[in-house]
Amino acid sequence: MNALPPVQQHLASALRGNPAGRAVLALLLFVFPLVVQAEDYAARIAPLIDPAKLATLGERRANPRVQKCVYWLEIARRDREEPAKVLDTAQRSLRIPKEPAKLTKDALLRNLTIAERLGCLDAAGLEEMKHGKAPTIRRGPYKGDELSVDHIIPRAVCPELDNVIANLELMPERMNSRKRDAVGKRQIALARSLHHAGLLTDTGLKKVLKAAQRPRRRVHNSTSLRTFFEQEPPVKYFR
Repeated sequence: MNALPPVQQHLASALRGNPAGRAVLALLLFVFPLVVQAEDYAARIAPLIDPAKLATLGERRANPRVQKCVYWLEIARRDREEPAKVLDTAQRSLRIPKEPAKLTKDALLRNLTIAERLGCLDAAGLEEMKHGKAPTIRRGPYKGDELSVDHIIPRAVCPELDNVIANLELMPERMNSRKRDAVGKRQIALARSLHHAGLLTDTGLKKVLKAAQRPRRRVHNSTSLRTFFEQEPPVKYFR
């Protein structure tokens, strides 16, 4: 950072006159840019996860926001900022309650891990994600596929979770297309957590529980899909 804001400039001027003040000044010059930097990344992410804005979006319009969030979290990490702290700062600025904030934070950190392990955080991948687009997977059995955004609890089962960040997860496009509307243990557990956090209505929870009672359709590569449905986080497609 090239210059301090006026308040810090005033403090720096006042502290220059004595030895103890110089020590405080040195600490000020070191710490302040780091604090501002973290808040800057949080300011980039906050509008992307603002519940009030998400509630106004059309169908699947939060999907690009997940890609953008992962981009900014990775850029922050490369700038020696902790992604978890960046998210905490962003959510505090929005005054998001504790439980929904944790679910949102966990989901975005998990998506950062997924993108990293699938080799999507190279220069080309980050450029795509910066603009809300799907990067190309560079590593694992789905290499060459696009890393799309999936609804953990399917949109067809519970449309009210369409643009809830905590219900969105990065997944290879081919796997996403095979997943269909399956509801398993993982979806039920998430639905209960979302309901407890006030992110899912009573009606929505009933829809998820009812869908879980339906027989699952047989699909190819069912082992990978079953692993995805019932593990937290999904790891099958990292290898």
